[in-house]
Amino acid sequence: MSEAKRALLRRMFNATVAAAAAERCLPPHLPTPPKGRTVVIGAGKGAAAMARAVENHWQGPPERLSGLVVTRYGHGAPTRHIEVVEASHPVPDAAGREAARRVLESMKGLGPDDLVLCLISGGGSALLALPADGIALDDKRAVTSALLRSGATIHEINAVRKHLSAIKGGRLGAAAHPAPVVTLVISDVPGDNLSVIASGPTVPDPSTYADARAVLAKYGITPPQAIAARLAEARDETPKPGDPRLARARAILIATPAGALQAACEVARAAGYEPLLLGDAIEGEARAVAASQARLALSSKPGVALISGGETTVTVRGKGRGGRNAEFALALALALDGKPGIHAVAGDTDGIDGTEDNAGALVLPDTLARARAAGLDPAASLANNDAYGVFSTIGDLIVTGPTLTNVNDFRAILIDAV
Repeated sequence: MSEAKRALLRRMFNATVAAAAAERCLPPHLPTPPKGRTVVIGAGKGAAAMARAVENHWQGPPERLSGLVVTRYGHGAPTRHIEVVEASHPVPDAAGREAARRVLESMKGLGPDDLVLCLISGGGSALLALPADGIALDDKRAVTSALLRSGATIHEINAVRKHLSAIKGGRLGAAAHPAPVVTLVISDVPGDNLSVIASGPTVPDPSTYADARAVLAKYGITPPQAIAARLAEARDETPKPGDPRLARARAILIATPAGALQAACEVARAAGYEPLLLGDAIEGEARAVAASQARLALSSKPGVALISGGETTVTVRGKGRGGRNAEFALALALALDGKPGIHAVAGDTDGIDGTEDNAGALVLPDTLARARAAGLDPAASLANNDAYGVFSTIGDLIVTGPTLTNVNDFRAILIDAV
């Protein structure tokens, strides 16, 4: 029985990922080729696959197609006309900084007959890392690392990132003026807010320097002096809604968490389950979300599949390994306490859970028993943020490698009669 449930949960996860594959979702949204040049730029874990899809389906002269996109190390894809650069994620590095500098430089000299085609997916904030004047990359790395460990939401993290950047928060789109800009977006953030996805490099930014200062204060983060000074001075604010430099810029959501979750619902329905979609924008501490969903699972009738997405957070206090999905899975297993007839999966659709080599993990009724039989203390492992260690030991990690897309987290809980 458990092997059949494992296979079903993996099919649901795979369907979610496939629904957001660039080759599937990007071609219908390609713009009409312009009279002049088309410069393709972009960033994210899906950027290389998106660039390849553009090349495969572009209807204009290929000699007028050029550009550069930056993706995470190991997430590249072969292209012919659009250069792919790999860089570090989630903490930026010099490769990402140089790629971002080149992307911004490529906006110079464009005219109204040219076109900027921007390809954005989750992870773009770290990958398109060009610090504002006076900000050292190491300082930006330090603040990014502190925010990632603090439990801050992606909305909060990106409000800070945008105000330490020369390229985010609409600045890239403004630099392309007067050329029109079409941005194709695979969303990985709760609510599909275009100004938050990859820190919205080509769209207006409603957040402010005051917002960025408030985020750092909320989480008790003391930034390096140069960053503190920039946030306090609050000069050179990001382009806001109505900025004339963005009048010819438009953005299109080509894949969303909601659409991807519907694909998983169809798989569950075909297997005889009644899918109950809990939401595509669930946030909060992974452990707290797990506890809430465990209570719902324990009170649900047999034959239901609880499906959800969003982006949980982990406040790291231990020294173990494990991203937010593995942490959710271990907390869920502890909350279910071996309840028969309940199987679950939690995974990041980009194939990388946090900074680990797994996408997520599976939860079975005997998860805790097998972990304890292997000499582990699951509760202590959770306290040490070491969910990876538990699931690795018992063989229940989900390892896919880079999927070249990203529509955030996927969770499913199957409830069966015992």
